[in-house]
Amino acid sequence: MRLPILLMALATAAVASDVSFTIAGVRVMPERWDKQANFAKLERWTREAAARGADLVVAPEGFLEGYVGNEKSNPDLTREKYFAAGETLDGPLLGRVRSLARESKVYLSLGFAERRDERMYNTSVIFSPRGDLVSRYSKSHTNDDEPFNTKGAEFPVAETPLGRWGTLICFDRQLPETARILAVKGAQVILVPSYGMYGETNDVMMRTRALENSVWVAFVHPRRCLIADPGGKVAASDDGGGDQLVTARIVLDNRIGRGPIRFRRPEIYGEILKPVPADSARQKE
Repeated sequence: MRLPILLMALATAAVASDVSFTIAGVRVMPERWDKQANFAKLERWTREAAARGADLVVAPEGFLEGYVGNEKSNPDLTREKYFAAGETLDGPLLGRVRSLARESKVYLSLGFAERRDERMYNTSVIFSPRGDLVSRYSKSHTNDDEPFNTKGAEFPVAETPLGRWGTLICFDRQLPETARILAVKGAQVILVPSYGMYGETNDVMMRTRALENSVWVAFVHPRRCLIADPGGKVAASDDGGGDQLVTARIVLDNRIGRGPIRFRRPEIYGEILKPVPADSARQKE
């Protein structure tokens, strides 16, 4: 049996009991360069989400520091200023995020500028209701607009009692290979914390990623939140107003892995590994 078919079979078996949970997207605008104010926002909205029955709370890309690593939207960005805004995974502020997840009894996903030794990463982490690290993913693709971030090169899938979750960050979603890798690795839900482009084109893109991979997709942006089911249908979205929570009930049923992805023929896809010609137009975020 080919590996992708085996993974799809395992995914189907794993969802036989129809695991379900409530996800809450934090559609909230952070303050640039103000980590304390943004943690206060995170705390407020996480506790509200927990009170409304959420099991998983997802904040946007770079929420903790206000997504300041993008030079186009932050003309005053310097290496020194950005490194000073970075947080380590075991530092005191991330410790407070762990405690918030534990106190609220939720899985908590947060985007932040991560400092690892002398490098910076655009990272999203997930902490469990016990405060344990469940997933750490660093953005692997940019529009050449994050000059001080090191790009990630791994696509982890977190195993939880509520299913298998993968994460992409903003521009990653525009490359279809990224979501496909997560799906082939068995992800049932793909979280997409973002800060850049949003709108009708993005909504179509997110619904397509859900449909073509037969997974749930949750796009969480300060000004847009959309949750699509494995058939590409919108399960929930924001109302277009101000800061708000967007919730949906995720059901991991037999729709997972049952779409066109079942009919892949990876043995004939070798050409996809070839580089794009240098003179090809590049899509801008």
